[in-house]
Amino acid sequence: MSGEGEFRLDTAKRRRTLWVVLWLNLAIAIGFFAVGYLADSNALLANGLDNSSDALVYALSLLALARPRRWKRGAARFSGIMLLVFAAGVIIDAIRRFVDGSDPAGMMMLAMAAVAAVVNLVCLRLLQNMEGKDVNLRAATTFSFNDFISNGGIIIAAVIVMLTGANWPDLVVGIAVAGIAIYGGIDILRDAHMDGHDERGTVHGEERE
Repeated sequence: MSGEGEFRLDTAKRRRTLWVVLWLNLAIAIGFFAVGYLADSNALLANGLDNSSDALVYALSLLALARPRRWKRGAARFSGIMLLVFAAGVIIDAIRRFVDGSDPAGMMMLAMAAVAAVVNLVCLRLLQNMEGKDVNLRAATTFSFNDFISNGGIIIAAVIVMLTGANWPDLVVGIAVAGIAIYGGIDILRDAHMDGHDERGTVHGEERE
């Protein structure tokens, strides 16, 4: 991990990058919600919630750029908790759709996921090219990587939905997206915890954060 002394605050470039990914995620979230509602798709709605939480995290990252390292860890922890809450909501919605039934539109799912995959790949590349990322920017990169993987799952589910007419692929991917979010949230929280030890020069287990 990068120490505070190694972290160069090239704020103009970092802010510009974060503003770009923030607005791209807002646009994709709106698209996911609109198409997800029309397509009756849990997977699309799940990704809409995911991208909405991402946009909030990027906003927090912008606020955190010139803040103390402890503040950055707090923002990262909030990001991780947001992912876990989002995952719980997606799983509950998937269970509801399994019980009540749903009729996802495979072609709409495929088109939306393809567009989102391109946008999320752009966001991921922009974030990966930032040097000396702090704990909060590492969290933002984790979010974009999760989004890109999720889009691939939606594309696969959409093809199966079109071939079979069943709703289970949509629900499976929705729950898988939630699983990715849980993993990402735990990873972010762990990274924030270890960053605290890194700053103090202590080892995990010696003292509490």
